[in-house]
Amino acid sequence: MRAAAADALAALPELARAHLLLSGSAIAIAVLFGLPLALWAAGHRRARIPLLAFVGLVQTVPALALLALFYPLLLLIGAGLNVALPALGFLPALIALCLYALLPIVRNGVAAREGLDPDVIEAADGVGMTGRQRLLLVELPLGAPVLLAGIRTASVWTIGAATLATTVGQPSLGNLIFSGLQTENWIRVLIGCAAAAVLALVADGLLALVESGLARRSAWRIRLGLGLLAAALALALVQPGRGAPDRTAAIGAKNFSEQYILAAAIGDRLRAAGYRTERREDLGSAVAYRAVAAGDIDVYVDYTGTLWTNVLARTDIPPAPAMRAELARALAKRDGVLVLGTLGFENAYALAMRRRRAEQLGISSIADLAGAAPRLRLASDIEFLSRPEWRAVEAAYGLRFAGQRSYNPTFMYRAIADGSADVLSAFSSDGRIAALDLVTLSDPRGALPSYEAVLLVSPRRARDREFLAALKPLLGRIPIDRMRRANLMVDRDADKRSPEEAARWLFGAERLAPSKRARARNASPQDIKTAQ
Repeated sequence: MRAAAADALAALPELARAHLLLSGSAIAIAVLFGLPLALWAAGHRRARIPLLAFVGLVQTVPALALLALFYPLLLLIGAGLNVALPALGFLPALIALCLYALLPIVRNGVAAREGLDPDVIEAADGVGMTGRQRLLLVELPLGAPVLLAGIRTASVWTIGAATLATTVGQPSLGNLIFSGLQTENWIRVLIGCAAAAVLALVADGLLALVESGLARRSAWRIRLGLGLLAAALALALVQPGRGAPDRTAAIGAKNFSEQYILAAAIGDRLRAAGYRTERREDLGSAVAYRAVAAGDIDVYVDYTGTLWTNVLARTDIPPAPAMRAELARALAKRDGVLVLGTLGFENAYALAMRRRRAEQLGISSIADLAGAAPRLRLASDIEFLSRPEWRAVEAAYGLRFAGQRSYNPTFMYRAIADGSADVLSAFSSDGRIAALDLVTLSDPRGALPSYEAVLLVSPRRARDREFLAALKPLLGRIPIDRMRRANLMVDRDADKRSPEEAARWLFGAERLAPSKRARARNASPQDIKTAQ
């Protein structure tokens, strides 16, 4: 527990800084644009109704979906304008959170101006005030409590929603929450949640100080509140220890333990070669590939079957060597992405059941499962049921389950352990298969492709010899049994290890030598010629 807390606390300052910068910038921009719009719309009925309808509509879109939508949108805009827009990280998160913050600011701004006593407005006009004077000297001071209430609400909402920015590659306190949920490191989750709550409460408290200063006409309260808010945002702008862009490498990772471990191992190798590293974790499969193709991340681990079916949209299933060769050719030609080589193991999708249950029903293959499926419940990871692989399995075997539910991968295994599900879409390199005494069902009709773990490198790093030299020692070094043991270190309930600790163990002094087969997979034609 102490080690888990120390690990989370070590990551906290930088994540809190990034979280504060993102949410503070979003709130500031939303106020800068939203407040004038609201004050203007309050006096123009034709503009007020569509404006309120728009900001209300934005608020009905789930924050996670709003964040995700801006990634492909920025890619399309960049392609249309022939401009390299950063589609992953700060920019999409900033735009989404700005829009998310608008509703309370705009609605309260309109209400503040409309709610003023008409006699006060008439008196201001009667003494000869111009429209500008009336706004600055009468309407804004009287409407300030309502305006500040909207800004306070927007601030709390935005600081909370900013934790979801992790899913589009922007570091935030969500990194602690999402990785903690996946690895069942509840200390990590608690620290992430507590830090986000503290940030929200402090921001709300400082805005309350400004509000009370306006109400009491206390200049020192206003100056103190605004000064502390400005100082916090200024501190968030300071990013210590950032190296030159060419020496900073962005490492991508999807949202499960194996990806965290491999990202940590990649980071160790690159830092040893003199690079500064950044991690972009909890990316979806499609986002991760687009990010490496666009250069938003420099390297990450993906799987050949995922690339074959989801990126190339291929439905045929060739042998693993042919698939690997075609992927390397097609991805390099289409996107400039380099398939550097395999890591030495496969992490395939497989349907799995508790051994006792499978034996009771006489099920050893997916073909056997088809007859019993109408009485069974399927648990899958969040992506599987929307992927081409599932459609291929469903079509090949005619599977129709009594119920299907998608889970975070950690809770998917919990579901089969506690009896909430009978079948799950397992990962073949997951150590929990053996730990839970699960049996994987064979695929006699070959509906699922091979899923060799491969290193993908972005176009801008594909010719960086130093970068590639730092990564090549990882190739072919991980047998499947060792990857399973590393995954279980992170996923098990007792004596848990962090992904960083598992990565060090995976490539530590006791590492296994690469198999001949793994070495052969990653040998270049020149290597083979030399060996001959």
